[in-house]
Amino acid sequence: MRVGEALLKSGDIGQEDLDRALGIQKIWGSPIGTILMAQGIINGQQLARVLSEQSGLPYRNLVEEPPDPEAVSLGVRGVGEDFLRRRQMVPCEVGEGGVLGVALVNPEDREGLEELARRLGCPVEPFVTSDRDLYFALDRSFRKRYVDESVMGLFFRTPEESALVTFSGGQILFLGALVSLLAAAFWRDPTRTGTALFVAVNAFYLVSILFKLAASLQGARYEIQEQVSDEEVAALREEDLPVYTLLLPLYREPGVVPKLVEGIRNLDYPASRLDVKVLLEEDDPQTLQAFREARPPANFQIVRVPRSVPTTKPKACNYGLLFAKGEYLTIYDAEDVPERDQLKKAVAAFRKGPPELVCIQAALNYYNSEQNFLTRMFTLEYSYWFDYMLPGIEALRLPIPLGGTSNHFRTRVLRELGGWDPFNVTEDADLGVRAGAHRYRVATLNSTTYEEANSRLGNWLRQRSRWIKGYMQTYLVHMRHPLRLYRRIGGRAFWGFQLLIGGTCVTFLVNPLLWGLFLLWLTLRPEALSLLFPPGVFAMSTFCLVVGNALAIHLNMLAVFRRKLFRLTPYALLNPIYWLLHSLAAYKALWQLFTKPFYWEKTTHGLG
Repeated sequence: MRVGEALLKSGDIGQEDLDRALGIQKIWGSPIGTILMAQGIINGQQLARVLSEQSGLPYRNLVEEPPDPEAVSLGVRGVGEDFLRRRQMVPCEVGEGGVLGVALVNPEDREGLEELARRLGCPVEPFVTSDRDLYFALDRSFRKRYVDESVMGLFFRTPEESALVTFSGGQILFLGALVSLLAAAFWRDPTRTGTALFVAVNAFYLVSILFKLAASLQGARYEIQEQVSDEEVAALREEDLPVYTLLLPLYREPGVVPKLVEGIRNLDYPASRLDVKVLLEEDDPQTLQAFREARPPANFQIVRVPRSVPTTKPKACNYGLLFAKGEYLTIYDAEDVPERDQLKKAVAAFRKGPPELVCIQAALNYYNSEQNFLTRMFTLEYSYWFDYMLPGIEALRLPIPLGGTSNHFRTRVLRELGGWDPFNVTEDADLGVRAGAHRYRVATLNSTTYEEANSRLGNWLRQRSRWIKGYMQTYLVHMRHPLRLYRRIGGRAFWGFQLLIGGTCVTFLVNPLLWGLFLLWLTLRPEALSLLFPPGVFAMSTFCLVVGNALAIHLNMLAVFRRKLFRLTPYALLNPIYWLLHSLAAYKALWQLFTKPFYWEKTTHGLG
């Protein structure tokens, strides 16, 4: 008896449910049980019971009958935990004559059972269980190991790529020597030293702005190789699409759950090939209850992330990555609304891209741009960054700092790179740079995910200070061995990294100082500052203040064209006010870099 008929006979589904699923099966090409689960008609336990009857193997509920720790230890000694998780099986008991009882999700996985028996040197007796029961059993048996891997995995494998240590010994020595050198120079000749420092900072400031202008013009000029046409999307055969893992990290955000579930269900992708992992911290019962009330289909799996330090999004994502089944993987935040065909576009882009293409970044923008001043400025900023700046960086073959959501990965390579750094509070930007340092490529995608722009100043400052602090962490991590980085990524990418990551932090920090000093001298002409402004320095300062800021305003005006947001054009003139807010956030970030570098400033969603 076929699965659908068995479910009909057991009363788990009706004839109408079966007919609808059979019609979908002709398009999706998935097993009928998987389709019924993805449609929310049956759950994993119902399917597992039917598979048990079909295969003649006993059914085992691993929640009510947890695995015997002795049996689990025996299996781990023989094949390792990774084998069990990958093959979706777990030893559950040691029977008479040394027969090992093994619960597995797929009763047809004879190859896995034979490999287990061969490596353990004992006979095995298979049981059928559901995928959720298996997750609970693995999580209960290996929780400490999973937490250690999620938190310390990157550090244990490549400690120099982890932000666990904020400043390396060499960086402390370098900063100490630099401060000592500057102090000695000021002691000997304060005027010349101050003038030279002022000129150097002005020059770096100007070069940073010109670099962003050049990258943006490049982004406006070039079509990106991995962009996908509607015809290419239409040509994809749904039965040939791979399993796609979606990580949905949430923390104390019950109000956004219904909209999030609806958005995922509306994606134009076979639901039977979606592996949705909802990542919830253990101390968040409110969001857990909201998901239970939303009653998502069975392809949504709630993964409870054990409480541990640090409490960060990248740690939760690493925990979810352990259980990811998809060939590709992406992250969506709580308030995200991706365009319906985004996953298909990503698949097409990966298939037409080179083997070293590890990640594709979709554009981000905002659905509440007209709410107030902050949301308008945020929309201008994101339109410029994702529509012009990142495509330009890609065209120049520079390391691309990823956005916090809608970055699509080859799951295998993501694991090879070590996943996300849980100690870096902009884990996305760090991962993009790390991928480049390992000679992988990151590309952009002509698809947009719409988010909620921060509309409250305090909330905006918390989010932005975290982002800038993460850029500081990323710069420090990848500059621990500057010569090694230079050799690995080349001169152009190295200097691009200096201007894009380091330059962004420096610009925000020095902006109010440069403006303040110049305007103070221009209006009051104090004698103490006159020595800093001989004719050449005055000309450079004037150029930076007027031309540099005019260029930056022009870049934000440029941002409106691709999305036809012409109503926002006048607000680009108010960018100096917005930049002062960035500077305020940057100084907060700098303070926290020394006092609490791993602290995750929580952003409240659902305010738009």
